[in-house]
Amino acid sequence: METIQQRDERLWKIAKSRAAFKNSLIVYLVMNLFFWAIWYATSGHYEGGTPWPVWPGLGWGLAIAFQYFNAFHRDPFGDTLREYERLQAEKEQRGL
Repeated sequence: METIQQRDERLWKIAKSRAAFKNSLIVYLVMNLFFWAIWYATSGHYEGGTPWPVWPGLGWGLAIAFQYFNAFHRDPFGDTLREYERLQAEKEQRGL
């Protein structure tokens, strides 16, 4: 079982990852706005084809999506704790 200190450390790590995600999202949005502004200022109009800011936006967006998943939908410490408790219960059932 987790001690209070271990639980607090786990919550601290989760809080840090969520704060890091929010900071990364803000940087992503600002930089993509900047990329589109550069594209608009240099091209001024749509010449056909795909505008270049789409590609860094898609790649970076995929990385942001993974960071979101890890920050809000994954708790490796909680997963480990649940697995440990399951194994402990299984051990007690067998009488070991």
